[in-house]
Amino acid sequence: MYQSYIKGLGFYVPENVVTNHDLTKIMDTTDEWIQERTGILERRHINTPEENTTSMGVKAAKVAIERAGIDKNEIDFIIFATLSPDYYFPGPGVLVQRDLELPTVGALDIRNQCSGFVYALSIADQYIKTGMYKSILIIGSETHSRGLDMTTRGRNVSVIFGDGAGAAIVSRSEKEGKGILSTHLHSEGQHAEELAVIAPGMGKRWVTDILKDNDPDDISYTPHMNGQFVFKNAVVRFSEVIMEGLQANQLQVSDINMLIPHQANLRISQFIQQKFHLQDNQVYNNIQKYGNTTAASIPIALTEAWEKGMIKEGDLVVLAAFGSGFTWGSVIMRW
Repeated sequence: MYQSYIKGLGFYVPENVVTNHDLTKIMDTTDEWIQERTGILERRHINTPEENTTSMGVKAAKVAIERAGIDKNEIDFIIFATLSPDYYFPGPGVLVQRDLELPTVGALDIRNQCSGFVYALSIADQYIKTGMYKSILIIGSETHSRGLDMTTRGRNVSVIFGDGAGAAIVSRSEKEGKGILSTHLHSEGQHAEELAVIAPGMGKRWVTDILKDNDPDDISYTPHMNGQFVFKNAVVRFSEVIMEGLQANQLQVSDINMLIPHQANLRISQFIQQKFHLQDNQVYNNIQKYGNTTAASIPIALTEAWEKGMIKEGDLVVLAAFGSGFTWGSVIMRW
């Protein structure tokens, strides 16, 4: 059986920076209120018609392909994770195949929200281990800004989310003990409505335009989150799934060199860091700059940590995510 490993990483975020102070001009909030509850200072929002979930994913993918040192035609499968596709259907996977001018490879779209990239890595790992594919392109990309209620009514959710994309090339390796060691996935649908967008349709029009044509008080078109309930579940599930991955590989918390948590809320990451007694150089957070970019958050953070030299060959890297669904998961890998 083959091993799989991440051969190349890349990310892209829009140039448009939206600070907490910018948000105070359009809703009743303060920089202090946002920082205290989320740790976020700023986020990126797309502001041109040309930018969307697919285009950001393509830009991130091009960086990952170049860094992997492969020809794009070596890619033999695409996995695209997002909750914000440009079209209701088809999904963005085939649009990436078209825009990168790849051969007629398979393209899979997955809808696991904040856990999307972890789920995508798990799928890619299985495909490569069985020998079905050699090089898989994984993308996590999100356009939140067009679907947020940017008023005081929606501030509890809208201040959290940002736009961006991250990508990875997952390839075959025959080195034992290197690459992805194991992945662990879970779901609990009984809490689905605690973090959800109930009504469809934000790929073509802004949510404000949708509401003009419907009941302006119909909040089912914008994200709903029971924040305290989500937080309580997140800290429990994060801890469980990290320990599950470590135990499956006969490892201890002390073996972790780098933990990349999904960037949901800085307070959640800090809680996990304190619980596991990890140092600042063992956990990477960038939610302060980008907000919560859902499926894009882990690949963006992983890429930045690697670019800064915080992840070295032989390091034990742990990825963990929790989000809407509820879904959660972890990836244990030896870099």
